[in-house]
Amino acid sequence: MTLLLVLAAPFALLILGAAFTYLYAWSIERRFPPTGRFIEVEGCRIHYRDEGPKETPPRGTIVILHGASSNLVESMLGMGAALARRYRVIAIDRPGHGWSERKPGLAEADPARQAALMAGALRQLAVSNAVIVGHSWSGSIVPRLALDHADVTGAIVVLSGITTPWPGGTIGWYRRLIDSWAGWLWFRTLAVPILLVLRPWMKKKTFWPQRPPKGIVTKGFIPLAFRPRAYEVNMQDFAVMYDGVLKQSGRYKDIRLPTLVIAGDADEIVWTDLHSRCFAREVPDAELILMPGIGHMPQYADQETVLSAIEILAARVVAPAREDVDHA
Repeated sequence: MTLLLVLAAPFALLILGAAFTYLYAWSIERRFPPTGRFIEVEGCRIHYRDEGPKETPPRGTIVILHGASSNLVESMLGMGAALARRYRVIAIDRPGHGWSERKPGLAEADPARQAALMAGALRQLAVSNAVIVGHSWSGSIVPRLALDHADVTGAIVVLSGITTPWPGGTIGWYRRLIDSWAGWLWFRTLAVPILLVLRPWMKKKTFWPQRPPKGIVTKGFIPLAFRPRAYEVNMQDFAVMYDGVLKQSGRYKDIRLPTLVIAGDADEIVWTDLHSRCFAREVPDAELILMPGIGHMPQYADQETVLSAIEILAARVVAPAREDVDHA
């Protein structure tokens, strides 16, 4: 009898975990519904917000791509809402995150693939010459937009972004686990309950050494990242991250668009010396802004400095376009 109980315990734990995960995801999707519109790109529904000034023409277009475990609501909270007073701001849920769809397979997580889908959405929205801001994980996407999709991209901003391969970055076992049946089962049974236990620590770590803004988890719709499929694609992003930046880092010297790199020198999530400094050195004429004593979330720690730098860059991008129109 004791042996049967021991053997049955793991199965009971998986069943309880699966039930909790399903009910939690069901409740989260009702508490945090879509706040924008949808556009179909290569068979995937992409969720986006398109906002701007109500009484004056926008000065240009700024596109914001969120980092890991996030979504467009957080992008609008941290940067987009303030920028939309003067600019057309498009915030997008990256494929598989927030309310955007993503096809199965690790190949869909590759930065080049995500950049292609984002560019496809922007073309349908008649975007050109946009300043594209990528925070954290999206720091690996914006260089691909500059290199491969210059028809929609006028300048890029890497904000606390991942850009550069790091020593020991290849972890084959992790990639195999994420892309296996065991990984599929894990995300739909025990991963979410464990993640919820770790969430307070993760929030503190993300904003350290600053304190997280009050109510950021709810205001930023962060619980959407704790649904099983969203958590799975988040881990897929990390599984391909090293290979993605390794493949593209040799091309950074070919970026010819205005480039701004912003990072805090106290960032414990993304190493500033490796990623931000190295990227700024590789890209011709890139501007680097290092913010002393600030961690991974400069857009909350010193929003005024971050937004001012983005708007100065946007003015540089818009001015040549206006001159071309005036001379036409």
